[in-house]
Amino acid sequence: MNLPPINLSGKGSNPGDAELAETFSQKVQRRWDRSLFLCVGLDGSADKLPSSLAGQPVEDGLFEFNRQIIEATAEFAAIYKPNIAFYEQSGPPGLVALKRTCDWLKSRHPEIPILLDAKRGDLANTNESYAAAFFNYYEVDAVTVQPYMGAGPLAPFLSHPEKGIFVLCHTSNPDSASFQGQVVAATDEYPAEPLYHRVARLAAGPEWNYNGNVGLVTGATFPAELGEIRSLAPQLPFLIPGIGAQGGDLEQSMANGLDERGGGVLVNASRSIIFASKGADFAEVAGREAGKLAQEMREVWEKVMTARR
Repeated sequence: MNLPPINLSGKGSNPGDAELAETFSQKVQRRWDRSLFLCVGLDGSADKLPSSLAGQPVEDGLFEFNRQIIEATAEFAAIYKPNIAFYEQSGPPGLVALKRTCDWLKSRHPEIPILLDAKRGDLANTNESYAAAFFNYYEVDAVTVQPYMGAGPLAPFLSHPEKGIFVLCHTSNPDSASFQGQVVAATDEYPAEPLYHRVARLAAGPEWNYNGNVGLVTGATFPAELGEIRSLAPQLPFLIPGIGAQGGDLEQSMANGLDERGGGVLVNASRSIIFASKGADFAEVAGREAGKLAQEMREVWEKVMTARR
């Protein structure tokens, strides 16, 4: 197995083109301008590949699965979101598949941003290594992070103005409120409030968002809380998981999440698209499911924006 070389330059694989590359914010705005809000989660795993790919080496089977899913869904996708855990579980072959997927996406569909769902967060020197891996090696456009060590440790991510940094705020899992909903004490600057409110305020403020590249992760399974977060962070982009297999409410989530310009949301669906069929037609069926969901999002968008006028 040949591992892709590690890029330690701090630049993309085509440094001569770096200054011409669009930022994450520019890329995603172009997708919103086309009324595209669907985030396709590339959460394939070696043990769930269709039988037509199951006999291949892991790095080939996972990559080919992703490649076919992407080709079938690209016209409907605002962004692609591989979750690194599904590749790490297969060891080096899985990470090779992830690297190949990112490289192929940037070559084949450079206009569609890549958001790596990693949910990382540690001390600053460790985050520097995480940021180097995600931005220099995998060359993704955005990443998810956890905020609970504060602004200083997040600086290695936040200091990349061309990237998107999505901070966990109110996640879609049922027991998220047991921690994220706990009331934190008032300070001179902030009132006593649920922890997710405090995260939203910090993420929207100058201490964290000094480069204008911060977004929030807030789940579709809690649409009322999503609306509260939008009122606290009116201009931040939201990654909204929980639609599809988790049963989140699409209409409420978009109504509460869309910003004043009619953008600002990336609504994720993973299993309901990529595993819609286990047969050789998996990509074709995924494309149909993505198209139906993207169309539903457009219809909801039109309904919401009409009501706002």
